Amino acid sequence: MTDPKFLTFEGIDGAGKSTHIAFVSKYLQDRGIDLVSSREPGGTQLGEKLRELVLHETMHLETEALLMFASRREHIAQVIAPALARGAWVISDRFTDASFAYQGGGRGMDLAKLDALEQWVHPHLQPDLTLLFDVPLDVARARLDATRTLDKFEQEKTDFFAATRNEYLRRAGQFPQRFRLIDSTRTIAEIEVELASILDQLLASH
Repeated sequence: MTDPKFLTFEGIDGAGKSTHIAFVSKYLQDRGIDLVSSREPGGTQLGEKLRELVLHETMHLETEALLMFASRREHIAQVIAPALARGAWVISDRFTDASFAYQGGGRGMDLAKLDALEQWVHPHLQPDLTLLFDVPLDVARARLDATRTLDKFEQEKTDFFAATRNEYLRRAGQFPQRFRLIDSTRTIAEIEVELASILDQLLASH
């Protein structure tokens, strides 16, 4: 049985995190790590259906948060917990920090309610490493506008993303032992060098 690790990727839309998930996955697999890669909201058949609702339907902010955590509970039960139990590493494109950032920071939901949901849904599970990709808001917006059709979150205004980013940075300050802040304004190659160094440290402790 290997020592499993749970890695999460976070950042506002347009921060570039998705670009680097493939690199990290390949880097770990090339070094013999049994790896499961997933995403939130989503990751399961039910979760993907909830993802479509959350990303495209207008709803009360607490309904949105509850659906996020409902998808997360299924994700943990069906994907994350079984993988970790058999000794695999897990990568998730977003986890609970995203709920604090988007529903808490961006939407203004009471953080105490999110704390309660977190304690209910996964009281003993936290990522071993959270990679937070950070960029100025204008850079993120330019990247979004250039790449794809935007979902309801990506269409939000600057103040929403400012509040979302601020909450991400607050979380990183609150949990410095698991967060690594990645300056995502640099080139992909420069970021990959930093990611490789972080992963090598994690593998050395493995």
